[in-house]
Parts: sequence; C-alpha cells; structure tokens
Amino acid sequence: MSDRSLRGMRLGAQSLESEAGVEPAARQRVEYRSEDGESVVVVFSVEAEIPATWTTKTGKEAFLVDGAKPEEGNEKPVRTHWDMLLERRSLEELEETFQTQLAKLRAQRGESAEA
Repeated sequence: MSDRSLRGMRLGAQSLESEAGVEPAARQRVEYRSEDGESVVVVFSVEAEIPATWTTKTGKEAFLVDGAKPEEGNEKPVRTHWDMLLERRSLEELEETFQTQLAKLRAQRGESAEA
C-alpha cells in the first residue's frame, strides 16, 4: 500500500475550467462629478439601471455627468418618533402623563412630591 501514492490537486489554487470561448457581459463606463469637481468613474452592466447619484470615496455626493439632477421635492420628509407621538397626543396630554409617571417614580424612591 505504501508503494502506491495518490496524486491530488491543491484545492482552490487551480481551476480546470478555461476562459476560452467565454465572453464577458457588455459594460459601460459612467462618470459622476461632485460639486467641487471630484470625478468618479464607475463600470456598470449595459442592462443595469444607472443611479442619478453616487457617493465618492471621500463621502461626497456626486451627480451623473450629462444626466438630470434628481428632484429633491419627491421624497417624503423623515418622520421621527416625536412627530408620530404628536400625531396621537397633544402637548398637554404628554405633560400630564409625564407628571403622573414622575410622581410614581418619586413614590417608589420615597421622595416627596415637591422635590
């Protein structure tokens, strides 16, 4: 048994597939430019939907060159927790609830109500 050895191949190091006859997907280069002139080129598939804005490596927002700038009025304003709370309760009701809960907390701690 020891006179025969099994020959193998390193896993992941070599592929048995060749790239002969394989065509890569069609691509297009799209340029974005920020307001301060920073330019970014991104490669997309021809079939991909091209976004109107792109974030640069420095974190700035870049706009599509030769493209329309996105309209800012289409987005809904962000509703915070406070906004949603005010839709359900008035400020007077919130103040009353706050005072009630504060009194309960003080009673648990043994503090007086005037403190």
